[in-house]
Amino acid sequence: MLKFILRRVLIMIPQLFILSILIFALAKAMPGDALTGQLASNPKMDPQTLHELKEKLGMFDPPYVQYAHWIKGLVHGDLGMSVIHQIPVTQLLEGRLWNTILLSAAILVLSYIISIPLGIVSGRWTDSWADKTIVGYNYLTYATPLFIFALLVLFIFGFVLGWFPTSGSVDIRAENGTFAYYLSKLNHLILPAFSGAIISTTYTIQMLRNEIIDTKIKDFVKTARAKGVNESRVYTRHILRNSLLPIAAFLGYEITGLIGGSVFLESIYGYPGLGQLFVDSISQRDFSVVTALVMISGFATLVGTLLSDIILSAVDPRIRIE
Repeated sequence: MLKFILRRVLIMIPQLFILSILIFALAKAMPGDALTGQLASNPKMDPQTLHELKEKLGMFDPPYVQYAHWIKGLVHGDLGMSVIHQIPVTQLLEGRLWNTILLSAAILVLSYIISIPLGIVSGRWTDSWADKTIVGYNYLTYATPLFIFALLVLFIFGFVLGWFPTSGSVDIRAENGTFAYYLSKLNHLILPAFSGAIISTTYTIQMLRNEIIDTKIKDFVKTARAKGVNESRVYTRHILRNSLLPIAAFLGYEITGLIGGSVFLESIYGYPGLGQLFVDSISQRDFSVVTALVMISGFATLVGTLLSDIILSAVDPRIRIE
């Protein structure tokens, strides 16, 4: 196992290098830049000043020189300076990163709390009224776009009923570290986490249902029943244990998918995370922020892939990746 992890980590190095080249090339291929956009909106900005600022920031350097400066800073943990916000990118990402991680973790936990019991009921009592209801729920959530459902939840529970705040991640009047502060964080988290969790349950429910149905007819289950093993024990020790393996293996991919999919939720709920910052940075051509965010997302994807393989080998004693 240790050799496998070490080998995968070493493989990630050239993958990250290739990813960095693609990200930098795509960022440079985008039309315009942050400074040119400020020329029309800032009356004090004249073409001569704009030219001098670009020269100071190295925008006229050859692409390979700009890439070398960028990758050198990246290796040392320096993601550059945000042209729009005029602060280091690492400082800009610090608070927003934890907001996105908190939102993604809440969505993941809620989706598993909802989907695993529903998948078990649907798979165990196939073709019952409960199974048909759950399958109908699954079709509905699969067909509903995330942004439509999020807007509907926001309108009903935020604006009509007024039960939850409609934007932000915490009440600005709450003092950091107090009980009121953490309660406010939770209150602001409920709606976006609930919206993301409901839509995220579709795949897990369907996969668990299918795995239970397939496992029920396998030979080792029939053998257990023939030996007189209690039906509840058959499900918990044989059917369910094997049916949960694909879900456990998919955990790493789901984590990275949630981080990337938070763009819609954060934009709709005005939740200050990486997703909202990514959309704003693209529209403002703040390339240093865009490249940093895409690089973080790519790194998270590689780590999630590694995590999925490790989890699969850990939960299934029959599988040992050497």
